[in-house]
Amino acid sequence: MNGIDWEATPHGGDLFGEMQLAETSGSAREPERDSLWPGLMICGVGSGAAAWLSDHYGFPIILLGLLIGLSLNFVTRDPKTTRGLDFASRTCLRAGIVVLGLQVTFTQIEALGPLPFAGLIMVMVLTFGTGIVAARISGQNVYSGVLAGGATAICGASAALALYGLIGKERLSQAQFALTLVGVSLASAFAMSIYPVLAAELGLNDQQAGFLIGASIHDVAQAIGGGYAFSDGAGSYATIVKLSRVALLAPLVALAGLWLGRQESGASGTVWRRMTLPWFIIVFLAVVTINSLVSIPTWISTSALDVSKGLLLLAVTATAMRSRMDLLMELGWKAVAPVIGATLVSFLASLAFAVWAVS
Repeated sequence: MNGIDWEATPHGGDLFGEMQLAETSGSAREPERDSLWPGLMICGVGSGAAAWLSDHYGFPIILLGLLIGLSLNFVTRDPKTTRGLDFASRTCLRAGIVVLGLQVTFTQIEALGPLPFAGLIMVMVLTFGTGIVAARISGQNVYSGVLAGGATAICGASAALALYGLIGKERLSQAQFALTLVGVSLASAFAMSIYPVLAAELGLNDQQAGFLIGASIHDVAQAIGGGYAFSDGAGSYATIVKLSRVALLAPLVALAGLWLGRQESGASGTVWRRMTLPWFIIVFLAVVTINSLVSIPTWISTSALDVSKGLLLLAVTATAMRSRMDLLMELGWKAVAPVIGATLVSFLASLAFAVWAVS
């Protein structure tokens, strides 16, 4: 006994093994902290609840995902959820945008015709510019305007997620991003309900109503649904117009990257580097090209739309979970001013072009 150096023996005085058990259990828990599953499972439960409520009550699924994600914000206090939520908000987003490419073909864009396509681009430019101007007027930075204007001009949550990946949380807080998504989702749901009624009251024909609805409603499914709520002819035309907007997601991201600079390269990056598209946008374009050259069965396109919506729902729910509620409360109504301005201009510009140029 006297020959033992108790100071040099780590567990020499640990009669019941508490120290050794604590170290052993700590090292055993370390891999679990790095696992994807805790965060993914919580995100999946929230997204599943949003899907169930949307299916039973007809409420916009993306908005429900946002609200449920915000209500589960407290789970991010546990570091074990970090990797899973990061994966859902980034990888699921990118995969969802890639799969969305199966909905678009170059033939659809060609079928729109040169004049309506030019009018569509004009509407999108005005919408995007209004988002930036409204952000400045309401005292916000330019990144808020880019996010709101791009989401309103292209395809709602999908475009917002793609642009936020380009902007980065260092330039724009996740709270601002979450509020922008809430505003875009609410505006899209309101538009789907009211625009077909307004088109009928204004006496628009099928093509005019289809252009108005397809060019001004943000979400893909809601734009198509709003078109068919007016008539079958308007629904078909609204589908072509809306999918043409989706196809312009890649050029928008490229131009935004050129203007703002990629987050990785900073403001000092070369023009060529700043024009480089994110890999998932390049794959999106490749999928659109394949879809244009190869005849894909209808059931695959339909399933792909559901898969894309599911992946984007996971990304939105995870992003909402990671948003700080205190910052949301501080931002106030001014945070959604760019969305409101861009939505209003989008409707008015689409209506003016539909009445003037669409027969």
